[in-house]
Parts: sequence; structure tokens; C-alpha cells
Amino acid sequence: MNVIEQLKWRYATKKFDATKSISHEQLSILKEAFNLTALSYGLQTLKLVVIEDKVKREALVEHSYNQRQVVDASHLLILCIQNEIDNSDVDEHFENITAIRNTPESILEPFKNQLKSTIKTMPEAKKIDWATRQAYIALGNLMTVCALEKIDSCPMEGFNPEAYDKVLGLSEKGLKSVLLLPVGYRAEDDMFSTLKKVRKSIDATVIDL
Repeated sequence: MNVIEQLKWRYATKKFDATKSISHEQLSILKEAFNLTALSYGLQTLKLVVIEDKVKREALVEHSYNQRQVVDASHLLILCIQNEIDNSDVDEHFENITAIRNTPESILEPFKNQLKSTIKTMPEAKKIDWATRQAYIALGNLMTVCALEKIDSCPMEGFNPEAYDKVLGLSEKGLKSVLLLPVGYRAEDDMFSTLKKVRKSIDATVIDL
């Protein structure tokens, strides 16, 4: 498979074919790809909410500036950050390291304490900004995997996160929605799917030193 050709094929899908669905295997790949995203310190403080139910998604259209992609796509992926990031997240991460790699705690302890100190002194606003940046990394990863799997997607910032959190009960789960990614298959009459991709030349965007 030519990766560059797949990235050229990818576009922000404006209209999905509501009659088509991605397979269970493809959805599993996207979940696994999300879980394998490279994140700061290795901490996984993001959650991916996956919604297939169209009735639930129909209730979200009005909170998405009436963008039909959220309901016409096969599935709606919602990237969420935790409302709280604290020592428990660090402890869980290092317990996972110990269990999987069998690394002695004596080796991990200095780094664990340093990370706890970093998070403890981080202002709440900076924590939210930091976590949100991680969500964008995950979004980019998911979009690339979608392209490789020939799954259409549409990254979306245009929605009301507070309304989403209320409708879906995300606040009760300690989560805050930050990004959307409807996934599925483009409609045949989506005029944007046939347009040439517009980008600057590589010489204009890449600097070789």
C-alpha cells in the first residue's frame, strides 16, 4: 500500500453514505490505534467514546451546528480528556509498567516522583491545555489509520462540548469532550470527494538545514 497515495485520497468528508457501516474488524483497528497513540510521559489520560446508535447521535446534531456528519457516518468517535489528572494516574501508569515489563520499583521510583511533582505544580488551566494537545495527537493518529484502512473521516472542532457532556453524561464519568471524528464512507454525491487536494509545495513547507 502506498501511504502517500492514501493520504492524498483522504479528505475531510462533508457527506457520508448513511447506508454504509465500517466492519467490526475496522472499528477494532481504530480502537487499538487510539490505544497505541504516543502520548506525553506515556500517561493515557484520554478516553475514546464510540457511538453507533443513530438515535443518540441524532440528539447531538443540534449541538454540532447542525452538521449531519455526526449522524450520517457509520460511527461517531469522541475524544475526551479527564477533568482531573493527579497522582492516581501516575501510580496506575507505573503499576502497569511494573506488571508488563517486570521493572523493579527501585528503578522507577525516581521518575515516578518527578512526574508526580510536575503534575502537582502544574496549574489547572495548563493541565487542560496539555491534555487537549494530547487529544490532537490521537486525532492525527486516528485520521492516518483511517486513510490506510480506506475509512473516511471528518475531524471536527465545531460542536458544543458542554452540551455533549450533558447529553452523554460524560461529566459524571469525569470526562470532557474536546474533539469529534465521524468515520464511515463518503457519499457518491459528495462533490468535495473529487476535488484535487490543495497544498503548498514541499519546498514551501519543509526546511532542510
